[in-house]
Amino acid sequence: MVATRITTRGGGGSLGIGLGVVFIVALLFIVFAIFGSFTQVGVGEVGIVKHFGAIDPAHPDVFDPGIHTKVPFRDDVVIFDTRIQKEQVNASAASKDGVTITSIIAINFHIDASKAPLILQNIGPNYKDRIIDQQIQQAFKDVTAQYAGLELIQKREEVASRAKATLKDKLIPYYIIVDEFTIPNYEFPKEFNDAILATQVANQQNLQAKQLQEKARTEAETALIVAQGQANAQKAQATTLTPEYLQLQAIQKWNGQMPVYLTPNTPLPFVGAVPTPAR
Repeated sequence: MVATRITTRGGGGSLGIGLGVVFIVALLFIVFAIFGSFTQVGVGEVGIVKHFGAIDPAHPDVFDPGIHTKVPFRDDVVIFDTRIQKEQVNASAASKDGVTITSIIAINFHIDASKAPLILQNIGPNYKDRIIDQQIQQAFKDVTAQYAGLELIQKREEVASRAKATLKDKLIPYYIIVDEFTIPNYEFPKEFNDAILATQVANQQNLQAKQLQEKARTEAETALIVAQGQANAQKAQATTLTPEYLQLQAIQKWNGQMPVYLTPNTPLPFVGAVPTPAR
């Protein structure tokens, strides 16, 4: 009797523990089901609903910003950012004349929110790594290959504008819109930088030499003009200094006093007659 009673009590304890475990599991299931029935989409985002991991391409379920309900354990919501985002890529390419260029390309972009389900279905949530970075590299290579190394420096804005247009065309099929495209700087091999520096020094020296030549030419022309003017003035003066003109100038400057003493055989002022010696 004692052995039978002990066995009965042990079976009842195991049954109680089993029921307790089942109750806890059921409670957790209910809790997860309740919390799994809601999802929140933030401002500047859209939520794409997947049913058992699949998307209906014809009629996809898309959640706008706010709180939404979903079927737990069946629906999964993938959040896509629709605001303007920034991406930077270390790009490398070759110029038309074979110079290697490296640069950090920075772009601002956003996705077409209405096409977010297609982006998720065809590319996935990691579309930056799979599409954008790759196409930035390719657009940079396509454009830089059309310019010589020195032209890339001289026409930086033109290169950036063409690279932006090229990248836009490449990303349009993926429903990604490019807002800004920036090439902050270029990095060239040391040999190319040394050649550029030598060219700049030579150009500066040539410019200085031309400036000195221009200065010397201007000074020579100025001296010639001055000499010609002096010659013309002397010529004009020689033709106008007649005896009558000189006498007129002397009369105009005479103070009206006769000289006290006259040298023999000297004409009287402004008369021209030689005084007769007194007898």
